[in-house]
Amino acid sequence: MPATPTPAAPREVRLRDLRPSDAPVEFVARIVTCQRREVTRKSDGSRRPLLSGLLSDGTATVRFSWWDPPREGVERGTVIRAVAPEVGEFRGRPEVTFTWRSRVGPASEAELPHLDPAEFPRRSLRDLHPPDEGFRVEVRVVRVAERAVSVGEERRVVFEGLLADRSGALSFSAWSDFRLRAGDAVEVTGGYLRSFRGASQLVLDERTTVRRLEQADLPEAGEVLDAPPRSMARVEDEGGGASVSVEGRVVGLLPPSGLVYRCPQCRRSVQAGVCRVHGAVTGEADLRARIVLDDGTGAVTINAGRADTETLWGTTLEAVRARLREQPDPSVLESELLEALLGRRLRVRGTGSKDDFGVTITPEQIDSAELDLESTAEQLSARFGSARR
Repeated sequence: MPATPTPAAPREVRLRDLRPSDAPVEFVARIVTCQRREVTRKSDGSRRPLLSGLLSDGTATVRFSWWDPPREGVERGTVIRAVAPEVGEFRGRPEVTFTWRSRVGPASEAELPHLDPAEFPRRSLRDLHPPDEGFRVEVRVVRVAERAVSVGEERRVVFEGLLADRSGALSFSAWSDFRLRAGDAVEVTGGYLRSFRGASQLVLDERTTVRRLEQADLPEAGEVLDAPPRSMARVEDEGGGASVSVEGRVVGLLPPSGLVYRCPQCRRSVQAGVCRVHGAVTGEADLRARIVLDDGTGAVTINAGRADTETLWGTTLEAVRARLREQPDPSVLESELLEALLGRRLRVRGTGSKDDFGVTITPEQIDSAELDLESTAEQLSARFGSARR
């Protein structure tokens, strides 16, 4: 009688080395995100618990599904050791599934792989695209600010801003306080790219390390913020960017512009008292202007918020609401806004994203760029006069 073959011992791997295979593996990783839900069986209609989310060991991030997870629950940030999971593939990237054949248990922080920054390839910002990870970049902090956000029932602080190198600029969000300051030159290792509102963003979390640089070939913060305008054709070709500067004339407005109403929870526009996410709500009044700007090479849409709209229009939200009570026709207000803007030359700097409808810029700064004809004529006259002498 032939002997039963001994099962192969699981091979310990890092997440970046995972490949779909029948050979057993094991790894240690941290649960970065997780969500518990119940799935209905097609066979008998019973309910089965499933935990899904993201795992990371600092070398890569992978999706996971955990059937019949512990009843006591599993928290985000927990470090686990997984033996013999099923390794598959989703959209060209590995993913793991824990089944009844898998062994999953707690592990200590010390068991996570030790990572030397030199193991990560150096990349430039221009070459990064979601969902890239496992790299290091040398960058200048152009600006940074903190804000409080709600993550489920938890209140957290996130640090957001702009990074730049000689190849370009990229927005970032940091979920840990790396004590970044505008003007700092730093090496960032272990971040990852995500797409946020149609634009790429570098995410720094608990796995990321930040090292200050004494000397680096990096642009100064002012160089990035004061960069001259680019043609809209070039902005279109590049798909927008984290720090885009354009200049052109207002050729139109897109609806909804003027007086709008927003959901008090998510700030999305409310149509007929209904938010597409939160249903029936009492909308809060706001001003916005979706400006079409053209420079002769192309056109972009500028999503101006309340403050910029009030400045450009020369009126306030309170004044607009008062006028609406006298003339209850919002289209009249939109026509007046268009009349106030049409033909004006503006210079805009902000974050640009591209979709099927073209490039949209969320402005950080909008300035009038009208030429002073009298001053320009005097300068030209003086220049030509000195040339004749």
